[in-house]
Amino acid sequence: MTSPLRVLRRITADRTPVAAAGEHCEMCAEPIAEAHQHVVNIEGRQLMCVCRGCYLLFTDPDAALRYRAVPDRYLSFPDFTIGQAEWDALEIPVGLAFFFVNSALGRTVAFYPGPAGATESELPLRQWRTLLEEHPELDVIAADVEALMIRVPERGTAHAACVLLPIDTCYEFVGRMRMLWRGFDGGQDVHRYLDEFFRAVSARARPGGAP
Repeated sequence: MTSPLRVLRRITADRTPVAAAGEHCEMCAEPIAEAHQHVVNIEGRQLMCVCRGCYLLFTDPDAALRYRAVPDRYLSFPDFTIGQAEWDALEIPVGLAFFFVNSALGRTVAFYPGPAGATESELPLRQWRTLLEEHPELDVIAADVEALMIRVPERGTAHAACVLLPIDTCYEFVGRMRMLWRGFDGGQDVHRYLDEFFRAVSARARPGGAP
């Protein structure tokens, strides 16, 4: 089975969420606009560019389908806090990661950015369950198609930026980070992009728990 990390690297290397001129739906071959939607191939862990009609075929979250539509949902959790000990218990060596439920593996996986792109973290499942028990508002991730991104700005702070995003937005984010990364910590361009990214998605998001 292809590992989630290899699939993630292939997607971020070969795809962007903006279609090239003349691109077609990967399901029915109909032309698609530059701004288009995606579905995830659950078995192959592939992100596919699709037309609106094909996208709507896979929007039922309860259907047992091979493909699943990526929703356009953004949630923010402005009251979320996490202590350094809680973050360290997740065994993520940097202050930012995104988490999503991989239904093929039957567990939550985590990725964090670095100079080589996205790195998979062997997430301690017990610690992740503990985090969700302490912060039940975060336990809303749609499997395979959404991710929870957490940023701990600096060591020693108890506050973090926490947003729920479509998985294709995370892939775009990782690809952009890899392009900008310079030196050991990413450099000024990476830090500037991080600030801009979180401002943009936070402005777009509605509060978690809102109807």
